[in-house]
Parts: sequence; C-alpha cells; structure tokens
Amino acid sequence: MVTSNFRVVMLVDSGELSKIVYNGIKDDFNVVRVFVEEDASSADLVRKRIKRLGVLKTVGQVMFVAFNKLILYLSMPRIEAIKRRHRLSSADYPEHISTVVKSVNDGEVIEFLREIRPDAVVVNGTRIISERVLAATDAVFLNTHVGITPRYRGVHGAYWALVHSDHANCGVTVHLVDSGIDTGGVLYQDTIRISRFDNLNTYPFRQIAKAIPLMKKALEDVSNGSVRVKRGVEPSRLWSHPTLFEYLKFRLWYGVK
Repeated sequence: MVTSNFRVVMLVDSGELSKIVYNGIKDDFNVVRVFVEEDASSADLVRKRIKRLGVLKTVGQVMFVAFNKLILYLSMPRIEAIKRRHRLSSADYPEHISTVVKSVNDGEVIEFLREIRPDAVVVNGTRIISERVLAATDAVFLNTHVGITPRYRGVHGAYWALVHSDHANCGVTVHLVDSGIDTGGVLYQDTIRISRFDNLNTYPFRQIAKAIPLMKKALEDVSNGSVRVKRGVEPSRLWSHPTLFEYLKFRLWYGVK
C-alpha cells in the first residue's frame, strides 16, 4: 500500500472509462485532484480530420460515428454485464477534488502541478498533453491506452487488431506520456479475450478492466523508484475511426464487430 504522502493528479476526459479508472485506483492511492477536460466541439474535430485525412475519409468516419450510436445503444446491456462482472464503478468524482477545464493544457492545470508537485499524473482519454504541462512537474506521467502500442496507437486498438486477425495483440497498454500520440515508453501490457457478444463498444470496457491492475503496478513502481520501460510491439502505426463502408465491409466479410 502506498502512503498518503504519494500524491496522484489525474488528467482525464469526460467519458465513463476515465471515471472507471479513478474508481479503480482511488482506494489504493491518494488522488488529490482530477482535471476533467471538456469535449472538443464536433466542428473543430471535423475540420482537423479533413485537414489530416481528406474530405471523403472524414465524411465516411462521420457516417460511422452516427451509425455507431445505434450500436452503442444496443450494446448497453452487455456493457453493464461487463461492469458487474469486473466490479467496475463509474461513480462521479468527488466534487471537492474535481475541476472541469476547457483543456488539460490550460494554465490552471500547469499552475496546480507546479504548486502541488505530485508524484504521479495519471492520464486517460485526453487530447495530446503539451510540453508545457509535461515540464511543469517532475512527476511521472502515466497513460492507459486501449490498444497494444506502438502497433495500435490512436483509437479502437482492439477493433483494428481483430480486423487484422492479430488476436495476440488485442489488448491494453499502460505507458509513459510524451508529446506524441501513444508513443511513450511501454510499462505494462495485457491482452483481452472477446466473445461473440462483444463489439467495438464493449471492447474498451474489457480493456479497462485489464488496465486498472496494470496502472496500480505502474504507480507502485513510481513510488518505489523501480519504473522499467519494456519493448513495445512494432511496427508503430496510428489508427483512427473506420469509415462506415469499412466497418460494414469488415463486419460482413470478416465477422469483426
């Protein structure tokens, strides 16, 4: 058990998985503050994707995201079953330690890190952490990523592994944070097993159930000064949402949901 003198700050998105990570570690570690990043506007996301991926690819992804809302709705009973099986709690953060910010790169976050000087910063689901935030403290930054890195960086790591019949690398990673996208040194990785009842909306809940014990190990390592970087799984590649056409093709031809 780590003492209360070992202080943890969390930088998270507004999603349910981040709440699950918090509830998974809060009884073992002293989480002194949780900064919750507001969701980026859909218009901004679309503009950035068009610039990076082109119009046709972006339109296809937007169509997939809209279609996936139906899949997510139908998946809710399965998600709740996974949460019960693994005792995952998505209870809200305590009000006295949670702060909503427009971005985890805001000056408010930087000032808090400089003042509090935490021992570790746990990241989940946020946008890219800026160099200014990373330099604001000597704390070790740790991220939970629902994919095996660096082979499945970005989003839907388990889904893309299954699309490529790469079951051995359908899993989760806890890694150090740098200024790249899921490019930090790998600390721990584990794989998940899926059933015919799962799909790309339920995979992350299976992954986060595996990630919480790994994050606890990583935090113990930080407290003991025994952090060791391991070799990740190459090659490195950044993945994004499938287009609706891609999703339907892989669903019908390969049976990947």
